[in-house]
Amino acid sequence: MKVTVRYFAAIREALGTGAETLETAAPTLGALRDELIARGGAHAQALARGQAVRMALNQVMAFDDAALADGAEVAFFPPVTGG
Repeated sequence: MKVTVRYFAAIREALGTGAETLETAAPTLGALRDELIARGGAHAQALARGQAVRMALNQVMAFDDAALADGAEVAFFPPVTGG
């Protein structure tokens, strides 16, 4: 299936891109994250399981077990704080 992946804030800076469209067989959001981590390099560092990373699926906050579908939009971003 084809999904659009968007990266925000420090993750975007680390990867040097704000978005990409990719083919994946990952059934869930967590599996897609693991697939991206497996690329190594900046992806492995920015999206590592030890890193605080929030995820959204079709502009709704989601967890690892969220099911992916063809045409989905996935976003990865660090937790946001403010005051």
